[in-house]
Amino acid sequence: MIQHSDLDATFAALSDSTRRGILEHLTRGAATVSELAESFEMTLTGIKKHLALLEAAGMVVSEKRGRVRFCRLGTNPLRQELDWMLGYHREVEARLDRLEAFLENDDPNRTEKDR
Repeated sequence: MIQHSDLDATFAALSDSTRRGILEHLTRGAATVSELAESFEMTLTGIKKHLALLEAAGMVVSEKRGRVRFCRLGTNPLRQELDWMLGYHREVEARLDRLEAFLENDDPNRTEKDR
């Protein structure tokens, strides 16, 4: 069963365009906090706040080497989130299919030939 707190952390992390941009940036390889701050024209404090949310969701991992903190993509493959979204999608599709069937069978303007 999916823990909703896990979903909450992931969707909170993905809700901001800067954080999505950070993830996209890290798909090209590891980067330092300073490099990320420069890329997004942010202060170190600002970028660290974004990174903290991404780390809490397991989407980014950082490690300190000497005085430099390196960031890379985390190990959260979004499987739980995708499963949740697909389940929701299937339910919506099923409801739409039932509505379509109802409307086709309940259309007073349709003749037997049209059916």
